[in-house]
This record gives sequence, structure tokens and C-alpha cells, in this order.
Amino acid sequence: MSFAVKFWGVRGSIACPSPEHIEYGGNTSCIEVCAGEYRFILDAGTGIRSLGQEFLKSGIKEAHLLLTHTHWDHINGFPFFAPAYVPGNSFHVMAGHLMDVGGIRQVLASQMANPTFPVPLEVMQANLTFEDFRAGDSFMLNDQIKIVTAPLNHPNGATGYRIEFDGKSICYVTDTEHVVGKPDQNILNLIEGADLVIYDSTYSDETFESKIGWGHSTWQEGIRLCRAAQVKRLAIFHHDPEHTDDIMHEVEKAAKAEWSSCFVAKERMVVEV
Repeated sequence: MSFAVKFWGVRGSIACPSPEHIEYGGNTSCIEVCAGEYRFILDAGTGIRSLGQEFLKSGIKEAHLLLTHTHWDHINGFPFFAPAYVPGNSFHVMAGHLMDVGGIRQVLASQMANPTFPVPLEVMQANLTFEDFRAGDSFMLNDQIKIVTAPLNHPNGATGYRIEFDGKSICYVTDTEHVVGKPDQNILNLIEGADLVIYDSTYSDETFESKIGWGHSTWQEGIRLCRAAQVKRLAIFHHDPEHTDDIMHEVEKAAKAEWSSCFVAKERMVVEV
């Protein structure tokens, strides 16, 4: 896989393991991006535990962990990321919304502090580095990979990412709330011409009004943004935990009828760009 994503967790809000959440999966947000020989991890929800087991089996010892934000469903898998406990491994953790409130290391350490968790951050024996930036910054990780970021409209802040590699681009835009009838220019700029956009599609336009202020968007808004920005494909992501497999089937059917270039993300799905 030269440039591809693998979905390890596709739910929002809370993990929902149940017989009604088998096909699409019940783990919260975590995506692996393979760019040549390098790995990125997007968010550290409960899906990162299985990703970590795969890293151990495959001998992958380093990656960048790019966090959109630090609400529980996006970080509560971090203490169970087994490769972080292995000496000699190396992980660079980045976040774009915490520079003025203590930084990403402090947030992850506090999650693992008494009385909420028995194992402190310091027990992790891998080489962990933590970097805070401001959403909107761009940076090169080497001479082949560029990361572009943008601020998202979400309580306490969040960051969208665009990863560019080998002439192609993958965008990760989750935990953002749109304003009805007013496309988010930050997002349009970020996703312009992208090969794949992974978008917060927690709700539908029909259910959105009662959820305004909760910080999420709809699959219809994802389609509108992607069409306006001439995006090639849209992954519907961050599924409501109340949405069983049967409901997700209906979402996928309606979305594909609206725009054939979209699909619903499922756990363990691999998409090459």
C-alpha cells in the first residue's frame, strides 16, 4: 500500500460493542494512514488498541499520532496502545488546540493519573515526544509528506488534517459542526481537490436541528462540501452509537443515492488512494 487508510474505529461519543454493531463496528475514532513506509495514527479512540496489536505483530516501531482533539472518545484508547510500552519504539504525539491550556502531554498524563487510571504515563517505555501547534499551521515531516491543518467548529476546539504524499491527499475532518446554509470556508480550503475526505457524519439533515451545539455534522453536509471542493471520494465517519447496522445500511443507501462517490466507513476497511 503506497498511500492508504485503514479504519480501526469509526464511532463517535462512546464505544458500543453489541450484536447490533457488528458490520460497521463499535470502536471509537482511530485511523491508520500508510504513506509509503511511514505510518500515521489519526486519533486514539478505543480502536487504537487493535491497531497497537497489529503494530506489534508487524514490527512497526514508530509513527506520528495526530489528534483532532482530546474529548474522551478520541483519546481513551491511548493507555491501551501496547507499542507505547515497548522500549525502543518511538511515537510523536501532536495536537493543535492545547497550546494555551497546558499542552497535549499534560492532558494525556492527567487521563492516566489517579484516581481515574492505575498506570501513569511514565510507565510507557517507548520514546514519546509531544508537540503542540496551532490549528491552521502546516509542516513537512520529511521531503515527501506534508501536513496541512485547519481549525474546526467544535466545543473546546478541534483540528482537521490534510496529509499529502506522492501527489495525492487524504483529509480527516471530524468533530465539526456546520452552520446551515453557510459552508465552512476553513474546511473547503483544507479539502480542495482531495482524493479522500473522511468527514464527521454523526447526524442527518433531518435530525440535525435538535443537536445544534453538540459539535457534529451530517452526511449531507459532507457531500455538499466535497462536491463544492471537487473531492474525489467521501468516507462517512464518526457514526452515532445509536445507529445500529440496520440504520447504517439505510444511511449508506441514502448517501449513495445522493452521491455515488461516497461510502460508509467500517472497522478494518482499507481504502487506497
